[in-house]
Amino acid sequence: MVPKIRRGSRTHGLLVYLYGPGKRDEHTDAHLVGSWDGFAPDPGRDTSPDPDPKVTLARLSAALDLRVKQAGDSAPAQHVWHCSVRTDPGDRNLTDAEWNTVARRLVHAVNLAPEGDPDGCRWVAVRHADDHIHILATMVRGDLRRPRMNYDFKKAQAECRSIEKEVGLRQLKPGDGTGAKSTTSAERFKAERTGRPEAPRETLREAVRQALAGAATEEEFFTRLREAGLRVKIRNAPSGDAIGYNVALPGDRNREGTPIWYPGSKLAPDLSLPKIHRRLADGTADQTTHPTATSGRPDWSPPARERRNATGIAERAAILLDSDSDDDEAAAQLTGIGELLDAVTQTSPAATRAELGAAARSFERATRSHVRAERADTRAIRSAARGIIQAGSALGRGEDGGTTAMLLSTLVLVTLAAARWHSARGHAQQAHASRQTAEHLRAAYRQAAATPMQALHNQGRALPEAERRTHQATIRAALPEAAMRADSSSTKTDALTATLAQAEQAGHDPKALLKQAIGMRELGTADDVNDVLVWRLRRLAQLPAHPGEATRRPQAGTSQPKASTNRTNNRTTPTAAARPAASDPRNRPPRR
Repeated sequence: MVPKIRRGSRTHGLLVYLYGPGKRDEHTDAHLVGSWDGFAPDPGRDTSPDPDPKVTLARLSAALDLRVKQAGDSAPAQHVWHCSVRTDPGDRNLTDAEWNTVARRLVHAVNLAPEGDPDGCRWVAVRHADDHIHILATMVRGDLRRPRMNYDFKKAQAECRSIEKEVGLRQLKPGDGTGAKSTTSAERFKAERTGRPEAPRETLREAVRQALAGAATEEEFFTRLREAGLRVKIRNAPSGDAIGYNVALPGDRNREGTPIWYPGSKLAPDLSLPKIHRRLADGTADQTTHPTATSGRPDWSPPARERRNATGIAERAAILLDSDSDDDEAAAQLTGIGELLDAVTQTSPAATRAELGAAARSFERATRSHVRAERADTRAIRSAARGIIQAGSALGRGEDGGTTAMLLSTLVLVTLAAARWHSARGHAQQAHASRQTAEHLRAAYRQAAATPMQALHNQGRALPEAERRTHQATIRAALPEAAMRADSSSTKTDALTATLAQAEQAGHDPKALLKQAIGMRELGTADDVNDVLVWRLRRLAQLPAHPGEATRRPQAGTSQPKASTNRTNNRTTPTAAARPAASDPRNRPPRR
């Protein structure tokens, strides 16, 4: 049940609309379901001998405005309180009596007409559709004072949550005031008239988020906005420093023909320029010195290399969210993951772009809560987002979906960790958004992983039987739990078997490497444990995500890999000796 509150100054004009035919949705059988005293005239169902709807409507308007006129100049200019209350499309239709109860409870909750108060404000509830009512109240009490109505929207929301539970309607997630401003009905209707797929506010919000992803400076952020085709207007202080900005879509104009500008703060609370300045102040790590940036192999394409780097950083973010770290540090990681999703969306192939775009839009809600991301180091994760954008599109640049699947597999677990983190702190909307994001990422993963996983399955089935049995025994020994046990009689573990075989060819100990991959973090939330382990192993062993590339052995003279523990991040990482050699042709495995 969703309440929407507006203020106005024309009682008669609003009543004309409520009892009229409707501007978009057809109004049928408009009638009162409740009023301040239960005896208000009803223009829709007037039973007088000679009813005239216009006369009755004028009488109702005069009755509602009586105290406003009596108060004179002390009455508020915006004296009309208008609240529409709509049920979910899957809910049952409420009766008129039930809607009357809803209306009475809401005007009581917001202190317009407290139950038992003879001086409460005058109000009516009009129903002209099955799924919603409109409450109109005039904000002058019987003693000619204004009602105290602080936080009326929050109070109406809370009362709706209670009503939903009591009458058996779908229970929505309580808000906390950190969500982005919703589009108005006027904006949506205009988008439909002009043939836009969404309201300009939503288009601009996404464009600004994507321009901010990985940006190093304010100048770069504004340049990206202009390159995205947006109109940009910057507000400067007398010193010349930027203190705000507005954006507009080309061609989006008002009746006077001037552009419709939106300040960043009206797109989303975290897109105001002061908050963008705080995010940019963290900077982005130098790509040449970041620890994961130097671990990529020179023969990988830039998009593939940057996605690998981002996978390791995302893995650490998931560990942090599941740990007892400071809340401000965890909140900063969520903001960084949002930028990472925006970066991947911008550079993803067409096959996954729709689902990744939906994932980024969903997670945008999960990045904002009352936990402030202050004094937290987000350089690594913002650097990963920047690297992905600078590397450009994965399509046609030597990356067929393997490293994208590797990254998405990890991001699914990160967003589920975010859902647990938010749930533990009572952030219902953010937790729900995180779970929605995970579903979109799973869909994108299935699209990205189809080709490389099929190639790995084929490679696993082509292994000599003795080698195949050896690696499957390793898998069974490492995953003894019934829910995670690999079935050697099926083809489900072929990709994992092929990966262990390739890791062994590259000079790794398959048993130690698999144990290391399993111990990195929990696997219980994974849709397919085998898939998660495949990508962890390929990243740890520095195997190509594209199975068609050759696997290379370490250079002569290097020792067998040994796992070392990175105590800072509470996870195990391969030592330098565990990394495969660069490109010595003598170390290539024999062709099969």
